[in-house]
Amino acid sequence: MEENQSPNQEKSPFWKRSKSESEDDKKAKSWIREWLDALVFAFFAAAILRALLFGSYKIPTPSMEKTLMVGDFLIVSNITYGPRTPMGVCVPFTDWCLPGVKLPSFRVPGFRDVKRNDVIVFNVPFEVKPTSQKTNYIKRAVAIAGDTLELRGKVLYINGEREVNHEGLQRHYLLKMKNRVRLSEAKLKASGAGPVYNDTYMDYLGEDTYRVNLSELAAEELRKWQEVDSLWFYMVPEEETSQGYVQSAGTFSRAFKNQDHMAPFVIPFKGQEIELNNENWFIYKDLIERYERNTLENRNGKILINGVETNKYVIKSNYYFGMGDNRDNSEDSRFWGFIPEDHIIGDAVIVWYSHDNGVPRFDRVLKLIK
Repeated sequence: MEENQSPNQEKSPFWKRSKSESEDDKKAKSWIREWLDALVFAFFAAAILRALLFGSYKIPTPSMEKTLMVGDFLIVSNITYGPRTPMGVCVPFTDWCLPGVKLPSFRVPGFRDVKRNDVIVFNVPFEVKPTSQKTNYIKRAVAIAGDTLELRGKVLYINGEREVNHEGLQRHYLLKMKNRVRLSEAKLKASGAGPVYNDTYMDYLGEDTYRVNLSELAAEELRKWQEVDSLWFYMVPEEETSQGYVQSAGTFSRAFKNQDHMAPFVIPFKGQEIELNNENWFIYKDLIERYERNTLENRNGKILINGVETNKYVIKSNYYFGMGDNRDNSEDSRFWGFIPEDHIIGDAVIVWYSHDNGVPRFDRVLKLIK
C-alpha cells in the first residue's frame, strides 16, 4: 500500500520544469508588452511634437534655389506663429484623412506673427481640398498684410521701396556675347549662375544671345567679362498678355497681363474695407468666395455679395504674398494669389540634412535659413 504524500513533500522535477517555463513565458510576454507600450508612446509623442512644435520637410523643386536646394531636409517651427489644432481626423505621418470629416480649428498663440521675408511653409491655397490636406509649399513671404506690392519690370517694390536683395535671389537675364564668342558653360557655373531649367545653365536663343539665370552678384561679375557685350533682364513686355500666366489656377492672375509687371495693390488685412470694381474684381474673387466662403456675382455690372447688391466688403483675415527666390522657376502668389493666414504651417528654420542624388552636401548640414 502506497503511502500518502504529505503537502510538504518535494514536488516532481516535471512540475518544477513546467513552473519555470511558465515564468519564462510571463517574462517574455512582459518584455514584449513593455516594448510595445514604449513604441506606441513614442509614436504618439512624436505625432504630437510634429503637430505642435516642429516638423521635417523635404525640398522637391528648385523654386527657392539658391536659398534652398532640391534635396534639402528642413526643420520647420510650428510654434513660431503658433500651431494649428487638427483640422481633420488623420493618420499621423501620412496624408490619409477620414473623408468628409472637418474639425473646428484655431491657431494656438505663437511667439510672433509672420514677418516680411520670412521663409514659410504653408498649404497651397488653390487646391480644392480640406486645408490641412493641401500640398505643402515653401516660399518667402515678400509682403505681409497691409503692405503695398508692385512689380516694375521684374523688380519687386514693397511700400514704394525696392525689395531687400537676398543672396539666393535669382532672375533670368539675356546675355549677348561679342564677336561670335561662345559662352563657356564651365565659366558660367563658376560665376555662381543657376540652371535656367533642369540641369541646363544656358539657353541659346540665336544671334550670340543666351538666356541665363543669375543673382545680382553674379550679374555684376558677368558684366565685367570682356567677351560680354550686354546683359539685361529677360522679361515679358509690360503690355503683352502671357496666355500661360493668365490661365493659372484660380482667378488672381486674370487681374494682370503677365508675371513681370503688376500695378500697385494692398495685401488684404483683417478689417480692411475694399471697394470692388472691374479692375480689382479678379484680385479679390477667390478671397471672397473660396477663403472667406461668400457668394459673389456680377450681374450686368451689378455686384452681389451673398445675394445683396453691394460693391463693398470687409476682409475677415490677414493674408500674405509668397514668392520663390528662384523667380523665373517658381509658381507662387504672382500666379494664384494670396496665402490665407490659416493656411500657414510654420517658419522654416534650419537645413538639418542635404544631398544631391544621394551624395551628402556636408556644407549645407545645420545651415540656418535666412
